[in-house]
Amino acid sequence: MNRYLETLATQRWDDHRYYHHSRINQSLHLVSAISFLVAYVVLFFDPALAALIGWCVSMVARQTGHYVFEPRGYDQVNQATDEHKEAIKVGFNMRRKTALLTVWVLLPLLLWLQPSLFGLIEPATSVNGWIHDVGMAWLALGVSGLLFRVGQLWIEQDLLTGLAWMSKILTDPFHDIKMYWKSPLYLLRGELIDPMVHVHHR
Repeated sequence: MNRYLETLATQRWDDHRYYHHSRINQSLHLVSAISFLVAYVVLFFDPALAALIGWCVSMVARQTGHYVFEPRGYDQVNQATDEHKEAIKVGFNMRRKTALLTVWVLLPLLLWLQPSLFGLIEPATSVNGWIHDVGMAWLALGVSGLLFRVGQLWIEQDLLTGLAWMSKILTDPFHDIKMYWKSPLYLLRGELIDPMVHVHHR
């Protein structure tokens, strides 16, 4: 249990210090975290709607922060190149994220062209039905993407690393709120980049 908690803490710390320098990115993660918590509640009574919230609000906010606002290139704070950070990234680095998001974008088109998913599901007969099927497909994508990466980490490293990462992903909304609830205030003061003083002193 101690090793599991240490692995989880290390993954959280590395994720923060390597990939969350931008105050805009941090603020978007706060928006993402709050909407993910809403999605968690909605999941109990409307899984398709929960997936729509999770992907269209939470993931769009989160990944916009990473793709658009987070600085790339040499990391002066951690004395690390972007290539080094991407190579040691436990979860979805930019290449893996791009692959996942490509599938996410293509799934609605696939369901529009093949409403029955080649005979696997009952085809939708209305726009609302199609939206519901898209939500369920995105939910399946999220679950399968999570389990697939756990399996990869199990093969590449060990099962504990994969399980710790899955725990990190599922609890990130709570942790992000704790970490970044002040980020919008810093933005209002004109601070675009977190000075990461706490990183230098750790």
